[in-house]
Amino acid sequence: MSEQETRAPSAESTPRRRPRSLSWWRETVRQARLAWRLFIDRRVPWLAKLVPPAALGYVIFPVDILPDMILGLGQVDDLAILLLGVKLFIELCPTELVTEHLRALGAQLQEQQAEQVVEGEYEVIDPGGQ
Repeated sequence: MSEQETRAPSAESTPRRRPRSLSWWRETVRQARLAWRLFIDRRVPWLAKLVPPAALGYVIFPVDILPDMILGLGQVDDLAILLLGVKLFIELCPTELVTEHLRALGAQLQEQQAEQVVEGEYEVIDPGGQ
């Protein structure tokens, strides 16, 4: 074996990978910034703008689905409601506005091409066998 084959690849030749926790955190921050930008945009329907305050109201309101007496467990439902509220709000906003704000935040979006068609076959299987 030659010397080049036995050496480990240098740091310059291998791509750097971001830790998963860091990329998850960046995506969460991007979603929060996107939600804020959409919330202050006058083109977003007012009915959609009711979702984030309702989710925040659930966190502040003293009645919970899971009681907050057990440390950690009670806060899980609060966090879940907040995240689902933000997700629902973004889904209720017009797609064009979401795309516009994502691009303004520097997101790299892949455009879906309507011309691409995936061909395939299927077969219906009768469970009764008749």
